[in-house]
Amino acid sequence: MSKIKIAIAGSSGRMGRVLLENIALADDLQLHAALEHDTSTFLGKDAGELFGAPCGVSITADFATALQGADVLIDFTRPEGTLQHLEVCRKLGVNMVIGTTGFNAQQKAQLGAAAQDIGIVFAPNMSVGVNLLFKLLETASRTLAHGYDIEIIEAHHRHKVDAPSGTALGLGEVVARTLGRDLSECAVYGREGVTGERDPSTIGFATVRGGDIVGDHTVLYAGIGERIEITHKASSRATFALGALRAARYLQANPAGMYDMQDVLGLKE
Repeated sequence: MSKIKIAIAGSSGRMGRVLLENIALADDLQLHAALEHDTSTFLGKDAGELFGAPCGVSITADFATALQGADVLIDFTRPEGTLQHLEVCRKLGVNMVIGTTGFNAQQKAQLGAAAQDIGIVFAPNMSVGVNLLFKLLETASRTLAHGYDIEIIEAHHRHKVDAPSGTALGLGEVVARTLGRDLSECAVYGREGVTGERDPSTIGFATVRGGDIVGDHTVLYAGIGERIEITHKASSRATFALGALRAARYLQANPAGMYDMQDVLGLKE
């Protein structure tokens, strides 16, 4: 059985290194290309050196050449870079696993258009546990639809550049959809000064940034006399890497189209 040939965008970054290490540990996967931006100090180096096990694949900025022959590109970079990679992948027929966050509506539409030609798993969080949380929130939100105020609290490391996190927004979208609300209309992203009483139809977001927090997310349902908190805490980026590799395997067995981790995990009804 031939191995799935994986390319990694942002290979020297925090997620990139964890992905490289886990690909090396998998019997059914093969590192095909390790990509970086054209000013990276890691260009030309063996990608395996990033986790202490040289593998013979050099880090390159020439992604148009490097992606030829790849089966799947895994991308946890920035929206602008991901969209550049998307064009090349669509042209070459390379599937994509996209964990990048911060896309606007127009950029998401570009992903959808490309999914007519290639397979894409696009998810704000690749963790199996977080995607189970998405499913649990549907039940919780239906049960606690009346009389409970809903707040989403997330915490990440000091280097994260977008807020709220893509995962927090994804949690909010699940809650809002279940309750028949439009998140763009009911979300409150910050409170300061005399805000007045809380509107019960809103969904609040609170953001914490500091240290090396990998990722904590809590959805709080606050009622009269009780609080229900559903929390996921990631202690290692390995959980995201393993989920992304699971998504890559899923794409190899399915036709072109837009998928998410609910599809990958078989959680959709």
